[in-house]
Amino acid sequence: MRLTAPPPGWTVSADVVVVGSGVAGLTVALRHVELAPHARVLVVTKDVLSAGSTQWAQGGIAAVLDAGDSAAEHVSDTLLAGVGLCDVPAVQAMVTEGPGALRRLMERGARFDRDPAGELQLTREGGHRRNRIVHAGGDATGAEVQRALVEAVRRAPEIEVIEHALVLDLLKDAAGRACGITLHVMGEGARDGVGAVRANAVVLATGGMGQIYASTTNPLVSTGDGVALALRAGATVRDVEFVQFHPTVLWLGPEATGQQPLISEAVRGEGAVLIDGNGERFMTGVHELADLAPRDVVAKAIMRRLRETGADHVFLDGRGFGADTWRTRFPTIYAVCREHGIDPAKDPIPVAPAAHYASGGVRTDLHGLTSVEGLYACGEVACTGVHGANRLASNSLLEGLVFAERIAAHVLAHRREPGEPVADGRPGGLVDPRARARIQGHMSRGAGVLRSGESLREVGRALLDARWTPVTVEPRTESWEATNLLTVASVLVSAALRREETRGAHWREDHPQADDAWWLAHLDTELSQEGLIMTYRPHTSPEPAPLPTRVEKELIEAGLDPAGVVAVYERALAEDVWEAGDVTSAATIPEGLLATADVVARADGVVAGLAVAEGLFAHASQGRLTAERRTEDGDRVRRGDVLMSVTGPARDLLTAERTALNLLTHLSGIATATARWVSALEGTRARVRDSRKTLPGLRALEKYAVRCGGGVNHRMSLSDAALIKDNHVVAAGGVAAAFQAVRRANPGLPIEVEVDRIDQIEPVLAEGADEILLDNFTVEETARAVRLVAGRARLEASGGLTLESARDVAETGVDYLAVGALTHSAPALDIALDLRGS
Repeated sequence: MRLTAPPPGWTVSADVVVVGSGVAGLTVALRHVELAPHARVLVVTKDVLSAGSTQWAQGGIAAVLDAGDSAAEHVSDTLLAGVGLCDVPAVQAMVTEGPGALRRLMERGARFDRDPAGELQLTREGGHRRNRIVHAGGDATGAEVQRALVEAVRRAPEIEVIEHALVLDLLKDAAGRACGITLHVMGEGARDGVGAVRANAVVLATGGMGQIYASTTNPLVSTGDGVALALRAGATVRDVEFVQFHPTVLWLGPEATGQQPLISEAVRGEGAVLIDGNGERFMTGVHELADLAPRDVVAKAIMRRLRETGADHVFLDGRGFGADTWRTRFPTIYAVCREHGIDPAKDPIPVAPAAHYASGGVRTDLHGLTSVEGLYACGEVACTGVHGANRLASNSLLEGLVFAERIAAHVLAHRREPGEPVADGRPGGLVDPRARARIQGHMSRGAGVLRSGESLREVGRALLDARWTPVTVEPRTESWEATNLLTVASVLVSAALRREETRGAHWREDHPQADDAWWLAHLDTELSQEGLIMTYRPHTSPEPAPLPTRVEKELIEAGLDPAGVVAVYERALAEDVWEAGDVTSAATIPEGLLATADVVARADGVVAGLAVAEGLFAHASQGRLTAERRTEDGDRVRRGDVLMSVTGPARDLLTAERTALNLLTHLSGIATATARWVSALEGTRARVRDSRKTLPGLRALEKYAVRCGGGVNHRMSLSDAALIKDNHVVAAGGVAAAFQAVRRANPGLPIEVEVDRIDQIEPVLAEGADEILLDNFTVEETARAVRLVAGRARLEASGGLTLESARDVAETGVDYLAVGALTHSAPALDIALDLRGS
């Protein structure tokens, strides 16, 4: 929960402290002093100001600058690369604000390559369908961006820089708000050793975590310090399993470890192709963009070819460029290759995938704010939602620019004096720095490009072992870094093990397909004193198409959350309508053709979910489809009745048809089944009610359908009331102990208890049960239980009930009959959509 370290020996103050000196961190600092000229910003960097990952970026910065390009196309390319997990508003913010942020970068001194007419040269990289990448020095974009920003910071007297400083932990005030950091400065001077920085806002811009692997494109300083600090501070970390492995990293031999030279994607953008050891191209047919496919596609294809051939690398063939093109367009790569004895103008370049970029990280909102007030994150350390499951090439520098500027503006608009730091009494510890190489080796072998449940469990066991050390670990840079590496690696392995699918940069060999039905979702992780807490969060569009006012009002009146219903729509449509869309409707129906379709009952029953279906038609068509109701939820309908008519584009009608009918027929089936039970009990005092035996994600809707059929609902969740069953009694050591434990923990909460024998009833009554659930009692036993209880508690009969026996059970005098089959196995009511004209 914190790093063991000496108490701070010195303290300084600033308006904002920025941890990291790459494109994100320096842009925050510069933009903040531009907006607030008298502010004081402190930049803390682990190495010298020019170190970090930015300087190694070769490809460029993606931005919509060409008249033939559009923001919509850049958004589309980004969403496709992100494989369903991008946050659309975040992507839109990055794309629309990107050109302006890029222009301000050029105003700060960054010089990009231009054509003879003086216009910016725009190139393509993998996943982009337009030329929109600006670059500098051919393949030295990052170095130029870093140079310009460093020089601008050096010119700004309001910005102070502390170099060779490793951030340790976050300082928080009594309200839990970030109020500074502790850090360790390596070297000599007045600020040697551990110190503290007090600040109104803390911005993490610490870069990536590639050093958790044995082979990476990241520099030595990329040890996941920011993610680890955020976890220890109580912040939420999202989707860290999505680590992008760059497909073309210079292969230096089987024993090579550490930072490896990157062969930019721009090389393939200029026409280089991948070949295997036999000279055969293998990307053709794998993806429509072949060698320019998104990085996850290319990395997986390379690994498959390596597995097939038994080789440990493939080749990137750019011999067709000629030496002049290599020297002018890719001078850095050309020099690196020549340094290792390869002439790319004459020889194919040996390449293999290596850890490159983390798409996940510290979860932020659209302003870079984390779940801890006063703590911001941007750049590779952050998960803004832009990258989803796989980063699109050259979006990283753009993201850093845009969200850095957003943070600077938000910090200024929400400036607040922090309180005094409170003492941190949480447990501390350190990892033996000798474990670093073991951690990296295990991560590369079992949690790299190729993963499986077995390999991840093996890595998990190895990481647990890495915590143990036979000696006392002294606080120093090496042990702090090793601890951060182990923390981040543990989270990554846990998330990768839980995500049982292949999506984007995460490839599970034992689950080789994407699973949109379940895994169109995020994994959020927090760190507590009990360990990691991982939360599954379904991915939904934060800005869905608005529901018709009538529908939204009806849902609210029915006790349904409109946002929750929309989340069901998104999940269902993601299963039903993939990226290619409804190919049949697109092929057979002329664009723009309008039509009306009738939603018709094919059987007698009770209807439920008309508002839900109407909302789905509107949502799926972005409001182009409108509906007219002929009946209402809860009405009895007969075969042939028209329930609702829907009008709008014929393509939209047929695309949304199945998804809408899936919900409508299912909910109406529940209502119809419930109505049969209600009819069977007519004249008795008993009510029919449901249980928690519902389909995942549909509980609220299914319980609403029960109400439409005339039934009542039991518990919505495990929090509504305490229900003590036999296993709870065993675990607590008796009925009385179980009751007492519940009362202590939840005073005032209703207590229900399930019994399966008559002799259990009296002890339960003695403890004051509000309700007793009679499980699998015969009719005679139920009647005896009613007489015994004599109104001292409510009674429910459940288990083994049938429509034929329902009335007999009800006439015993019980209050409820619980029928789990209403929601978990009621047959659908046959309802169809009939297209009637244009």
